[in-house]
Amino acid sequence: MANQVLEPQLPRVSASPHGSRGETCRMFENEILEKFSRIHPSTPFLAWVPVTLFFLGRGWRRHDLGLLTLVGLFLCGMVAWTFSEYLLHRYVFHWTNGSSWGKRIHFLLHGVHHDYPSDKDRLVMPLLTSLPLSVIFYALFTFTLGRSIGEAAFAGFIVGYLFYDGTHYYVHHFIPTTRWGKFLRRHHLTHHHADHDGGFGVSSPLWDLVLQTMPSKKK
Repeated sequence: MANQVLEPQLPRVSASPHGSRGETCRMFENEILEKFSRIHPSTPFLAWVPVTLFFLGRGWRRHDLGLLTLVGLFLCGMVAWTFSEYLLHRYVFHWTNGSSWGKRIHFLLHGVHHDYPSDKDRLVMPLLTSLPLSVIFYALFTFTLGRSIGEAAFAGFIVGYLFYDGTHYYVHHFIPTTRWGKFLRRHHLTHHHADHDGGFGVSSPLWDLVLQTMPSKKK
């Protein structure tokens, strides 16, 4: 079939700009699907920063929210993203079952990243995934909070997501020099290489601490 998902293959190895070796694999037989399964790390920022500015600007022009309220809702949206990031990573991206279709869905959603963690073209969320998720979360924010409050919080939610994508790319392809950067890199790579059942926060360990799922090197 034209859109058939391929089983994981042996990696096609290419040179990395940081001296290591990068891995990749072909996910789809269909050339269009294969192309859209890859994304440049700048694409989420080019796509979503204007959306964030649009919602913030519209919220300010309505004059029904004060500046401090707008900022507070924005920050609440960022915190809401960290919780959503944790839940998505733990219960959606790591969901699987023993069936062939379950394994295939897991590979498409997240397994490919664990199999090929150095694939620089698949370290941020492709637009084919982030666009439908954004529609769902926008509806959730605006239906439950109203348009004015919901859009202000949703703008912060988007920025939280961008922190997630940026952090994820950074810890896989750079060596941090700050204490916080080193901690985030160690936290995420421990999830990859030692404990798949812990360390579901990428941009923040907050919910791993709260829900007691900090990754352990001993595993």
